[in-house]
Amino acid sequence: MRQISRKQFIGGLAVGGVGLAAGGWYFLKAKQQPFPASRAIGEITALDPAFTGRPPNIILINCDDLGYGDLGCYGSAAVKTPQIDALAARGVRFTDFHACDSVCTPSRAGLLTGRYPKRMRLDFPLMPTTTSLKVKLINQLGFAAGAVGLMDMDSEVGARGLDAFEVTVGQALQQRGYRTALVGKWHLGDFANAPQFHPLNHGFTSFFGVPHSNDMSPFPLYRDHDVVEAELVDRTKLTRLYTDEAIKIVEASANTPFFLYLAHTYPHRPLAASSQFKDRSAAGAYGDTIEEIDWNVGRLMDTLARTGQDKNTLVLFTSDNGPWYDGSPAGFRGRKGQSFEGGHRVPMIAHWEGTIPRGQLCDALTMNIDVFPTLLALAGIGLPSDRLIDGLSMADLFARPAARTAAPPRELFFYHQGTLESMRSGEWKFIRTTNHYVWPMPVNQRLGWLSRQTTGPLPLLFNLTSDPGEAYNLAARYPDRVRASTAVMEQWDESLTQNLFGLTSAP
Repeated sequence: MRQISRKQFIGGLAVGGVGLAAGGWYFLKAKQQPFPASRAIGEITALDPAFTGRPPNIILINCDDLGYGDLGCYGSAAVKTPQIDALAARGVRFTDFHACDSVCTPSRAGLLTGRYPKRMRLDFPLMPTTTSLKVKLINQLGFAAGAVGLMDMDSEVGARGLDAFEVTVGQALQQRGYRTALVGKWHLGDFANAPQFHPLNHGFTSFFGVPHSNDMSPFPLYRDHDVVEAELVDRTKLTRLYTDEAIKIVEASANTPFFLYLAHTYPHRPLAASSQFKDRSAAGAYGDTIEEIDWNVGRLMDTLARTGQDKNTLVLFTSDNGPWYDGSPAGFRGRKGQSFEGGHRVPMIAHWEGTIPRGQLCDALTMNIDVFPTLLALAGIGLPSDRLIDGLSMADLFARPAARTAAPPRELFFYHQGTLESMRSGEWKFIRTTNHYVWPMPVNQRLGWLSRQTTGPLPLLFNLTSDPGEAYNLAARYPDRVRASTAVMEQWDESLTQNLFGLTSAP
């Protein structure tokens, strides 16, 4: 790390002090709301008696740090993705779809549960329990919620992983007899040191993959509870290994509905592609990893066709957040770790041969928390009755992608490390506060608080129809909209203060 001046050092201590103070306040507040006791899934959900026949197979492909502009069908000229492009051409491509957070852990929690990660106290990317305090401090210093992550180590404030109270889509689908498999990255708890966070305890009947991001150490490969490799050295083989496993699951499930959550490690850094794809793309190593994912998507789709399951399988393809350092947000402002559109607007493709109309675009405002209620609806399963589900079903949008009216008006909320920073309402984007960082700054680079970029006076108000790049602040021109948006965010904050877990009356 380069030398810093006395002034910069003192400034860093001041920022860290603010973070510690904020974390201490949150600590005292959070201690007042312990996680509710978990309940049997059959007590809080109901199967639709009118649902007949076999429910659809479901493949949910979730890439890591893939940008909105990193696929050919979303405008990339540097990265060739013919297989994924074909998937979009045979289905519906969403153009205003968002991750519920701009970093890994919280986004994945929302995807699997249909709830904002704030309700789960999963505000920050979880690190292995063995990560040194120095590394944790460097990654979190300078953020208002940084102290939360530090105290997180004893699970006193934030959660160390996905709590048993939460219901995942895998748990819900098991009621319909689904085989549920996770292949790839979990990142919802260090189960090596806390077995309660293992994916087999959260709705998956099988697991083949890794516990967290590939820039964290150790980086083991697991099959269920068994360690296949204690430290995965050759990471060029990951995409192929994941797809080989996914193909085996498809081939073995001809007589059983299956839910396959295929969570790719790439294009998260450090990047690694096999020899077949190394140095092949015009987008460097980053593009190589995407083109390898694309080729393997083709292998998986060929398997569906070969086994006669293509017409009864819904395939969803998306990303957990925007691009980190490499990658394209397609002209949108911001990147991973930020509440601008580039941090959380991500690709979303839905394909279901013979059911979803071909070659459709959907511009409805949607989010990855919508996946949970969508899949339950398609399987004829009621939503949990003891808690609020923040997502909305996209099933009608699959049937009528061009009908924006099929999606009810809504607000979407965007957090950074547990702080509500911005919201979307129709074409309007309102930002009341924002961090200025691409998270996380690598350890061998200068600290994030030394590399600020200015945004101008807050708050920020953008019309994304006329200004998709969030370049022109209209807050001064529309003070009534600023006041209304501020009130909505304050009401949302208060609702979580009063009922963080979104508990409803007992069924």
